Amino acid sequence: MDLHPDIERVLISEQEIQQIVQRIGAEISRDYADKDPLLVCVLRGAFVYTADLLRAITIPCEIDFMAATSYLGGTKSTGVLRILKDLETDVEGRHVIIAEDILDSGLTLKHIMGMLRERGCASISIAAFSVKETPNRVAAVEPRYVGTTIPDEFIVGYGLDYQEHYRNLPYIGVLKHEVYDS
Repeated sequence: MDLHPDIERVLISEQEIQQIVQRIGAEISRDYADKDPLLVCVLRGAFVYTADLLRAITIPCEIDFMAATSYLGGTKSTGVLRILKDLETDVEGRHVIIAEDILDSGLTLKHIMGMLRERGCASISIAAFSVKETPNRVAAVEPRYVGTTIPDEFIVGYGLDYQEHYRNLPYIGVLKHEVYDS
C-alpha cells in the first residue's frame, strides 16, 4: 500500500474498512428485514461509506441524499448548520437509517434527526462508520450501529476530506499536522 506523503499513519486499512461495512450491512439486513428502509447519505463525507454499505445490505431498501455542513472549509465545526441539499423522498411512515462517516459532536445529526421526525418517519437510526473518542464530551446522538471508534485526531480518506482533498484514499489515515496547521 502506498502511503500518501501527507499522511502520518494509516488508522484503518482498506481491508478493515470492508470488514466493518460488511458487519454493519449484515446487522441492518437482520434488523430491517421486511421493512424496506430508506438509507440516507449525508453528503459529502459519507458517500463512499454509503455506497459500500448499500451493497452490503441484502434486503430491499432505497437511498436518498442530504447535504449539510457546519465546517465551511476548516477543521472545526462552526456550530451553525446549513442544509445544502434536502431529501427528495417522502419519509412519512418510513424506517430511516442515516449513514454517517464519522460521529463527532453529533450536533448535525441531532438537527437532521429532528427534521426527519417532524416529517413523520416511522423510525430513525444512525449507522456510523466511526465514532470519535473525544475526552469529556458525549455526542448529542447515539448511533444504533457503530463500525469502530477512532482517536481524536484529524483523519482523511475513504470519503473524509481536508479542504476537499484526500477523499479518494482507500484507507483512513491521520493527516500530518503541518498540512492543516500552516
